[in-house]
Amino acid sequence: MNKKSLIIACDGEAASGKSTGAKLISKKYNLKLINSGLFYRYASKIIIEKNPKNTTSYLNKKFKKIDYNKIKKEDIFTQKVSNYVGILAKKKKVREIIDKKLRKIIKKEKRVCIEGRDIASNILSTNPKYDVAFYFRCNLNISSKRRWIDLKKKVSLKEVRDTLKNRTLLDKKRKFSPLVKVKDAHIIETSKLSKNAVLKKMSNIIDNKIK
Repeated sequence: MNKKSLIIACDGEAASGKSTGAKLISKKYNLKLINSGLFYRYASKIIIEKNPKNTTSYLNKKFKKIDYNKIKKEDIFTQKVSNYVGILAKKKKVREIIDKKLRKIIKKEKRVCIEGRDIASNILSTNPKYDVAFYFRCNLNISSKRRWIDLKKKVSLKEVRDTLKNRTLLDKKRKFSPLVKVKDAHIIETSKLSKNAVLKKMSNIIDNKIK
């Protein structure tokens, strides 16, 4: 592995803490952070708003000109988007559009951390391949409460819990690029870990790899 390059894959279940973990190590190791889920959330948002006749053609056109930095500023963390994104992510043609965009971004970076559901198993499985892969898990009750607080309690805790449970089931059971833990992925169980503990555990694994 080139010491100047570092490619990290962060996969995990809904609200498992992978975004937090990815942000922490990206800051520490000076990595370009890319959240693949933002693309799916943005795609869900514009489809809900515009209701195009042909979803594939519409998204294909939109994603040719899409700016990742602008997506990060969009209001895409609503319960309405959360309820739809798992359904959209099941569609093969939609995944192909977003995968193409992701790979185009990644190939421009030598030091990068990508988070999502199929990063180690698909996006970074080869050329380029991840240097370190992480798989995040969290107790459903704990992850539900965390997401509920993030949503400022605008919806019921039960609705949040049901949405997270259904999303993870959809991710694991979908036919194309399902959520799986690759053999060499390091499990990060966040249920009882503080942010500092998550960072320490991930850092130890990365440091051992790049020595």
